Amino acid sequence: MKFTQADIGSGHLILSYEPGQVLIDGTSYRDALILSPDRIVPEWGPRSAEDLAARHFEVLLELEPQVVILGTGERQVFPDPRVYLAALQRGLGVEIMDTGAACRTYNILMAEGRKVAAGLILC
Repeated sequence: MKFTQADIGSGHLILSYEPGQVLIDGTSYRDALILSPDRIVPEWGPRSAEDLAARHFEVLLELEPQVVILGTGERQVFPDPRVYLAALQRGLGVEIMDTGAACRTYNILMAEGRKVAAGLILC
């Protein structure tokens, strides 16, 4: 799916997503990544939602977001809450959804000027 009316002046913007690939600022990514308005962390680690571990969330938390979005692939998969317990203990919002929805939500929050970090699994 392609996203329209992009404003790349606000930060890193997702231009399109399809299973296995996301286009950010004109660059195509095919592996799980972390995205925030001012950083892209390629090759994040988990190949699927089932591979998620607390160490993966620690990388997200290093960006000091206000809200964390987790895109779990083609379908929404809720990981064991221990995986994201550190985020909850810091009082952060954690939104878990399929990656397509995560991409759309990230763009909206980023355009609103929110300090958001998204972990996107692209399988």
